[in-house]
Amino acid sequence: MLRILKHPAFARLFAAQVVALAGTGLLTIALGLLAYDLAGPAAGAVLGTAYAIKMVAYVGLSPVLGALAARLPRRGVLIFADLVRFGVALFLPFVDSVAQIYVLIFLLQSASALFTPTFQATIPDILTKEEDYTRALSLSRLAYDLENLLSPALAGVLLLVMSYHGLFVGTAAGFLISTLLILMTTLPPRPKSKDRPFRERLTRGAWIYLATPRLRGLLAFNMAAAASVSYVLVNTVVLVRDSYGMGETGLAMAMGAFGAGSMAAALTLPRLLEQLPDRRVMGTSAIALAGVTVAHGLWMQSVGILSWPAFLGLWAVIGALYSAILTPSGRLLRRSAHSEDRPAVFTAQFALSHVCWLGAYPLAGWSATQGSQALSLLVLGALGLASTVVGYWVWTPAPKEVMHEHPELPDDHPHLKEHGGRRHAHAIVIDDEHHAWPTHG
Repeated sequence: MLRILKHPAFARLFAAQVVALAGTGLLTIALGLLAYDLAGPAAGAVLGTAYAIKMVAYVGLSPVLGALAARLPRRGVLIFADLVRFGVALFLPFVDSVAQIYVLIFLLQSASALFTPTFQATIPDILTKEEDYTRALSLSRLAYDLENLLSPALAGVLLLVMSYHGLFVGTAAGFLISTLLILMTTLPPRPKSKDRPFRERLTRGAWIYLATPRLRGLLAFNMAAAASVSYVLVNTVVLVRDSYGMGETGLAMAMGAFGAGSMAAALTLPRLLEQLPDRRVMGTSAIALAGVTVAHGLWMQSVGILSWPAFLGLWAVIGALYSAILTPSGRLLRRSAHSEDRPAVFTAQFALSHVCWLGAYPLAGWSATQGSQALSLLVLGALGLASTVVGYWVWTPAPKEVMHEHPELPDDHPHLKEHGGRRHAHAIVIDDEHHAWPTHG
């Protein structure tokens, strides 16, 4: 896995991702503590709303910003987004009301809605071999897990010598270092593509995404992951502070356990995905994740809270299953689009997957606040199970013929040449991994 870090452009981008996510991890801890200071036991509802605002920015602005930036240099887009996030982070230590949290989170996540899909769509153009790209996805998953492992550990140390407001400064520093690393990196130019009107650029990614069976299955599995993990991200602070009576370092330990499980799964996935199809790995993990969530809710309802070691172990298991669902996503996206359409498809995945989180975050917060922690677990677990069933149903393993056509393609497009210049509907076969090829006769 570390062999791909010998590629200089990927190595710098990966380093930029690591430092930016380390800063974001500090933000997650600081934001939870700030919400508890401002709202007390209702902190879960505040965080649920804040995360819902984050999702609104992702869902509503990501396609628009992606379409606007479609012709701009990638490096300039990434640097601009990082500088916006850096500026917003500098204001966070001065927040003194819940409304200010909401405004700043919206601004910061709007910049992330531009940065993340652009970043993700660039990596396949740097690492063109699928085995290298699979390992890059696992490394990327490890980088995301820094939010839940190393960053909380760092936060716990920093909280010994400063208030949580100082963690926001670390967030700003992460975005600034990320900007400098990207500035030092030469990125491949955007693939040449047809000059499309804004409206087509805005919707093309979603059109391709929703027309692809395995990506519809991916979206359903994303919903299953969001249902269970939204509980972890929204309600852990309340469980740790109120149910277990622990302080700030307890929250860091709980999120660290979640991150450790996710990292362990990410380290094993490249080899596992060489042996098993993506659908089986993702679907089995989604079933297990939903089942664990329901079982936790039933236990809490009938017996009470788990012991602290058991609680940390459970959070590690949830982290591992979550990683197993999300890590293969990039492989599916890469296979499902030509290079010219890849940024649009990655943007569609970013927006559509966050529709799932847009529903899950407030459901996790308000079901726990208005009902109980056990009720929240049961509701979210049931949603996860239903989503997994849908995922298996829409991502069918059996080969089948479907008719498709390409009225939008130019006459000299390679795909039309492959089909003898036929613009009318023609049959293709979709196999177990949903690779497509034309039928003959």
